[in-house]
Amino acid sequence: MSYPETERSKGEQEYPIFRTSPERATKMMVIMLGIVIVGGVIFFSMWDYWISSPAPVVVMRSAAVSEIPAAILTGKDIQVTLTFVESSDFRTLAFNALPGEADNNPEIHANVGDKIIFDVSNGGKSFHAFGVTQEEEGFTGIISGSDIASASSPLLPGEGGTSEFIPSKEGVYYYICTVPGHREQGMMGKIIVGAAKAAPSREAAAPTGVSHEFELHFVESDDFRTLAFNALPGEEGNNPEIKVNSGDEVTITAVNNGKSFHAFGVVSNPEDPISVLWNSAIAAATNPLKPGESGEITFIAGAPGTYYYICTVPGHSLQGMQGTFIVE
Repeated sequence: MSYPETERSKGEQEYPIFRTSPERATKMMVIMLGIVIVGGVIFFSMWDYWISSPAPVVVMRSAAVSEIPAAILTGKDIQVTLTFVESSDFRTLAFNALPGEADNNPEIHANVGDKIIFDVSNGGKSFHAFGVTQEEEGFTGIISGSDIASASSPLLPGEGGTSEFIPSKEGVYYYICTVPGHREQGMMGKIIVGAAKAAPSREAAAPTGVSHEFELHFVESDDFRTLAFNALPGEEGNNPEIKVNSGDEVTITAVNNGKSFHAFGVVSNPEDPISVLWNSAIAAATNPLKPGESGEITFIAGAPGTYYYICTVPGHSLQGMQGTFIVE
């Protein structure tokens, strides 16, 4: 659009120019700064909420895990040694030996309450991880305590680890590589579990007069995605096993050495933080131990079985804050 020469000569512009005053600019800056400050206060006041959510891989792997009742121990230990192996072209994967060779994916037979102890090593050139599941396919539903490493933090070539699996019901289970796709390439073996041959009494014994004291420390990785007791996975003292007799007096001291909030309890199901037994709770998810705080609880161990001590803040057990509590 053009304007007559007489209009341009009067100083009029072809397009309007919008201006603001310094006072208005300052006011806008103050408003924006206020929004940032308020948002920051809300975010950091809910810090524990953000870091308490399980890592995505934890949610993915635990989605299909069903409730795990306490197993009745038979006292029988089954030692199993497994090695990840690969074909030269990496298209076929297996445990111990390739298909057609002796000891390929050995089938394991056990009974309810037997303790299967896995000693697993990575003899290949790729990355691998280990776990036991009842799922007939895929890599989800890994049973808590049976896993070694993970798809997001796998075993490197030459590395290894140990885990335990105590079946609490009859059926067919599978030990697998939990790296996506590796099961389909052949890294899978069966565990056939039959009925318990012998079971100790499920009745709690009378107080024995024997006392035990244990101290457990809540610890966290730098990125808050891995949680544990006493030491992180791979370090000495990680999630130590506690073993007592029915009727023994147990005193637990829990110390929060982390930067998040935590609570403690002995439970029948490590994925159910409200299944606390024997009045063993220290603090609670709604009133947790703050960083640097500690608590103590004394209780009598109940009926024989395999139980778990965990952080009862939702999600923390799935991120690794759980250990085995065995009552004999």
